[in-house]
Amino acid sequence: MSTSSLHPHGVFSAALTPLDAELAPDHARFVAHCRYLLDEGCDGIALLGTTGEANSFSIAERTALLEAAIAGGIRPNQLLPGTGVAAFTDTVVLTRHALSVGVDTVVMLPPFYYKNVSDDGVYAAYSEIVQRIGDARLKIVLYHYPQMSAQPISHALIERLRKAYPATFTGIKDSSGDFANMTAMVERFPGFSVLGGADPLMLPLLRKGGGGCITATSNIVARSLAYVFKHFGDSDDDPALKAAQVRIVKARELVSRFPQMASLKALAADRTGHAGWKRLRPPLESLPAEQEKELLANAAAFAAGG
Repeated sequence: MSTSSLHPHGVFSAALTPLDAELAPDHARFVAHCRYLLDEGCDGIALLGTTGEANSFSIAERTALLEAAIAGGIRPNQLLPGTGVAAFTDTVVLTRHALSVGVDTVVMLPPFYYKNVSDDGVYAAYSEIVQRIGDARLKIVLYHYPQMSAQPISHALIERLRKAYPATFTGIKDSSGDFANMTAMVERFPGFSVLGGADPLMLPLLRKGGGGCITATSNIVARSLAYVFKHFGDSDDDPALKAAQVRIVKARELVSRFPQMASLKALAADRTGHAGWKRLRPPLESLPAEQEKELLANAAAFAAGG
């Protein structure tokens, strides 16, 4: 199956959210970061996800950041905002807002506070969202991240949602790291875009018919990911493809030694020269000084090809 049949497909950055001194989203710096990511080769920006600290922001903060991105010149069709929150009525508000500003594709966590609920309950929530919005433009990318949400999205649930709303549920972001789960979805659901959340898995997933990725490490290696996406069909002997994949794997290792979001923000601060990039909204914390020093030393070696 060709990725050209999938929607969405490509390299989407799970973009970081810069914060100002009051720990509010810094709109101007966020727009600049989006432009940087697109210039580096990303096909789009998956803002307000886990890496973007979305669940620490209010509805008003989330809608304002999306509006700022569009006002800053980022095209609505380049944006995949996260709109799934614990209360499905708030998810409706956020998703309607996205549609109102021209964004038709959103990434949607299932309701996640109550644990061990049935597929029937999760289906009911998604169905209520789609029916209350009632807009044929809406495209939903499901978000499977059981390690964080504790609410997995089963294949049976995907099948049921696609049967009821075939034009709406167009893909899934799988951040579980379970490659077998990703490939099983590719095989079971033709035309359904399976997007990996772990950067090193994008290459093998594309070769199985996957749609691409939505990943955190794209904040620092978008160019390599874009190369792999464009050349995944080339021979494994291609030195440029091999080099890009090695760089992706090393980058993922670099930002995974210490807390990932704090590490990525420290690297953004180092790249831009703006120390404010290191801020995270509580309860998340910036890296301690010693960890930051070690991270930057490792990053320098990474940049030098070490």
